[in-house]
Amino acid sequence: MDYGLETLLSLHGTKYEYACGYWYEIIAYRVEPGINRPHGIRYSLTLHDRHNQRVYGMDNAHAPHCPQKRMSRARIQRWDHVHQTLTDKGKPYDFVDAAQLMEHFFTAVDDIIAQVIQ
Repeated sequence: MDYGLETLLSLHGTKYEYACGYWYEIIAYRVEPGINRPHGIRYSLTLHDRHNQRVYGMDNAHAPHCPQKRMSRARIQRWDHVHQTLTDKGKPYDFVDAAQLMEHFFTAVDDIIAQVIQ
């Protein structure tokens, strides 16, 4: 059972702005479980800089971009991925549960904000 799921879903629509001008937004809602979203949620957790550019994000809105590997259209592809920089088109993320997703996101956000305010 994913005990963090209700917490994640309760954060849907949350936006928080830091004093340095960076801000994050959390979008998370239930969807019908399927091949690409077997956990039954669609999510987007993003951190933006003071110019409103996404500098970090975790989502499952599309399949991750994997230019080094040709993927067969017949192959099942999970859509969970992470954008670790402003220009990163996404790398696969191993979604385990909502609690771990939030832990990974907020740890990355804390690290980035700490670098910004140094």
